[in-house]
Amino acid sequence: MKKVIFLVAIFACTLSMAQEHFTGLTNSSRVGVLTVGNNPAEILNMSNRFEFNLFGMSVNSANNKVGFKDITSDKNIEDLIFTGSEPVNMRVNAEIYGPSVAVNLKKWGFGLYTKANLKLDIIDVDTKLGDAINNANAYSILSMTSIKNDYNQRLSGTVWGEVGITAARNFVNSLHHKFNAGVTFKILMPGAYANMGLDKFNGTITNSGGTAYLTNTQANMNIAYSGNLANNFSNVSDYTSSIFGNINGFAGDLGINYQYKKDSALIPDKIEEKVRNKYKNKYLLNLGLSVKNIGSMTFKDNNNSTTNYALNTQPNALNPNPLGLDLSLFENADGLKDVENILLQNGYLTKVSSNRELKVKLPTTINAYADVKVISKLYVSAYWQQKVNKDSENDQITAQNIFTVTPRINLGFFEAYVPLSNTEVAGFTGGFGIRLGGFYIGSGSILTALTSDTKQADIYTGFRWAFL
Repeated sequence: MKKVIFLVAIFACTLSMAQEHFTGLTNSSRVGVLTVGNNPAEILNMSNRFEFNLFGMSVNSANNKVGFKDITSDKNIEDLIFTGSEPVNMRVNAEIYGPSVAVNLKKWGFGLYTKANLKLDIIDVDTKLGDAINNANAYSILSMTSIKNDYNQRLSGTVWGEVGITAARNFVNSLHHKFNAGVTFKILMPGAYANMGLDKFNGTITNSGGTAYLTNTQANMNIAYSGNLANNFSNVSDYTSSIFGNINGFAGDLGINYQYKKDSALIPDKIEEKVRNKYKNKYLLNLGLSVKNIGSMTFKDNNNSTTNYALNTQPNALNPNPLGLDLSLFENADGLKDVENILLQNGYLTKVSSNRELKVKLPTTINAYADVKVISKLYVSAYWQQKVNKDSENDQITAQNIFTVTPRINLGFFEAYVPLSNTEVAGFTGGFGIRLGGFYIGSGSILTALTSDTKQADIYTGFRWAFL
């Protein structure tokens, strides 16, 4: 378990890359596949009739303990992670778009995209418990430490692929107003999954000869795994090699979009459509509302397992040690199977329920945004993301609550923007990005990484080609 927590933490930090992907770019008036991923109704606002997305990648990491300057200093990152009384939270995730296409056919728009998703999370881990596990063989706190939590602590990793099919229709398109509605149907291909939850943890950490023990400890424990993540929780290769499994889940996005247009009012009613199309994104106000990731997926692998246990570290026939669980036993544990076997062999787990089927809920979010044209070429957008479900549930893929304001300059072929965000895990971040034709590169946190001690880092890049 030491490796499970420690390597997850180090992986999160050393990526130096929480959850809003392509920050600042998705609200651009240069609409494309990425925008449609945020709201399917936006496909009818594309400046060109066709778009082909060659690739797009966004990698993000956020935490509430370790700042960017800490990584480049000589401080011990492990010790920093488990300081203070606030539970440890980290989110590491990546979205990788493959070949995708979108087409705008007057009142109808259609799209097809491919995407890989990788997530690794630490959720509300108690700092005292984390420190004891991480330093089990060199535990320095001499007095007994009591822990009593009324929440669920989780380590979770998820890998899945998806293919999305988008359809949208325009219902109003007058000189001043435009209204669209759209839907995306997602075919899910779960690859690998791992989760360990400790709910209502109540126990005492005892130091005996420099070794940490869990004494008189009780908790509700969930251990679930499928695919490569069962044997090793934190190797990057175990995530990237498990992206696309078999089709075993479905989900959907719903979205609506409204534009108030002023420039188009200057166009005569009877004019060639190709001229009118040049003005179709000349809005003063663009509003959008969407609900994303409504659905779930089921992992099916030969090693599938999800088990609820009662954890109790009282002395027993298999391990009569009155001090309880020796945390140094987890020093060489690589995955959740190892953790489970160690606890079972020492008689500390009692099975409550077990299932071979492993069903996981997607991170459903409500997303709302407004993009305002301030003066010629200058826009300001506001974006809000609110998660629907609680991250504490063992079968829930996580999401973050996010609010972002993005001023940007759009010169047509060139665009520059500065996203300013407040995220649930890392707090305030500031970034910068540019678009040059179909190429884009940016970060939602580069400015705060250079100027302050930000706890988030991310980078994204990609290329798409629009024509006709």
